[in-house]
Amino acid sequence: MQKFLVQRLVISMITVLAVSLVIFLMGRVSGDPRHVYLDDYATQEDWDRMGAALGLDKPYYQQYRMFLQGALRGDFGQSLKEGRPVMDVIVGRLPATFQLAFFAFSISVVVGVPLGILSAMKRGSALDQFGKLISLIGQSAPPFWLGIMLMFFFAVRLGWVPPYGRQDWNSIVLPAITLGWFYVAANLRLVRSAMLDVLDSEYIKLARAKGVSRRGVILKHGLRNALIPPLTFAGVTLGALVTGSLVTETVFAWPGLGQLAVQALFASDYPLMQGVVIVFTLMYVTAAFIVDVLYAYIDPRIRYA
Repeated sequence: MQKFLVQRLVISMITVLAVSLVIFLMGRVSGDPRHVYLDDYATQEDWDRMGAALGLDKPYYQQYRMFLQGALRGDFGQSLKEGRPVMDVIVGRLPATFQLAFFAFSISVVVGVPLGILSAMKRGSALDQFGKLISLIGQSAPPFWLGIMLMFFFAVRLGWVPPYGRQDWNSIVLPAITLGWFYVAANLRLVRSAMLDVLDSEYIKLARAKGVSRRGVILKHGLRNALIPPLTFAGVTLGALVTGSLVTETVFAWPGLGQLAVQALFASDYPLMQGVVIVFTLMYVTAAFIVDVLYAYIDPRIRYA
């Protein structure tokens, strides 16, 4: 188990390092930010002073070394757009992103998992066809289109919820549904498939032959043994919901990290963009690492694979 954890930890560190290098290079090739923040009346002295403050007067390898040293301390420099430390800007947006991700994750589990179980139990029925329809729509509808449609019907036409922003308690309803609906469909299909595989196995037939109740077969033998694929997906889903909220937050003007990343991109604020991407990567890698640990704990064969 210890060797397995060390291997996964090393892979996680390499992943974060690779992403840091890619985002660093992308920030440099996208253009010199001084062209955005200095006007036509700026002198050469102004140009050189800003370049020195941002470290742009040094070779790329030195800039990258400085970037890594600062990142290890949690210091990503000053935001060019906000005029304050990058981490302060990111920390101020984290609660909104976590709140949205939590509600979207809850919707994906509370709706997707029971529907998947019911579809498997009622295979071929009208309920199963309904579940397939939800799955098809959920995995084919683009998030921006779904968000706009939900906003039009439930906010503009019916006036049940605010159309955008983080205002009242119900402001999160439409963004959470938009962000989580794809994962509702994915959970439904995954749980249904896993349950069907388990329910067709020999030990389930043996349990039924011994007179075990239908509820006992489903909950004790079926669902428990079909838990590994959904558990793996749940961990990846949680990381993806935190890091993949860019489109949803933009559509609903939700003040989270996704919207912040878009604003940093359009403002050529590469220190802020680097910080947001690294934080996103750390969240996703951490979620994947936790899933690997739980996966190995549930199924010991994984440790020795």
